[in-house]
Amino acid sequence: MSALIAPSILAADFANLQRDCELVNNSEADWFHLDVMDGVFVPNISFGMPVIKAIAQHANKTLDTHLMIVDPDRYIKTFADLGVNVLTVHYEACTHLHRTLQAIKAEGMQAGVALNPHTNVSLLEDTLKDIDMVCIMSVNPGFGGQSFIENTYSKVRSLKQMITDQGASTLIEIDGGVTNKNAAQLVEAGADVLVAGSYVFRSEDPTSTIAGLKSITA
Repeated sequence: MSALIAPSILAADFANLQRDCELVNNSEADWFHLDVMDGVFVPNISFGMPVIKAIAQHANKTLDTHLMIVDPDRYIKTFADLGVNVLTVHYEACTHLHRTLQAIKAEGMQAGVALNPHTNVSLLEDTLKDIDMVCIMSVNPGFGGQSFIENTYSKVRSLKQMITDQGASTLIEIDGGVTNKNAAQLVEAGADVLVAGSYVFRSEDPTSTIAGLKSITA
């Protein structure tokens, strides 16, 4: 199976958001990746519920929402009501991770857990079978357009081994600095979902760029 490609809407043109949503709809992309930042957990503010509501009206593919916020439990039901399919919270932001995962699933969404670059994958060992997807941050969260952190490959391999050892079906998502230069190597290491923002939306032909990523990872 080829990797799932999830363009990050954070890098889209917000003055032409419907156009860029239709671009993703009509491309070979599999998911919409939506980054929600609160300016507290990460040093940036992105967008929230009104924008996701608007995107959901036009998107006809999976809405993969990545919460880079403190106390994400407050908003789980809200995001479910907006039509989010996959809701990812940060390990570092959850005091009671297992309870948060249960709450996400109770609202009918798939539950994801994101790890910052400094966070070891072994910390998920006890909750892995309750996690639908682990999002490995391959840049420091908060801003688009950063350089890829090379240690990501070994983290992916370690996590993949843990998933295999436990007989889990958890997907591995990579978020940050994904391009045609590292996509194949990431999939080879065990990645299932690739998030690409600036690389897609700042290219001359985003549709072709998405198709290129899809073919590389096939």
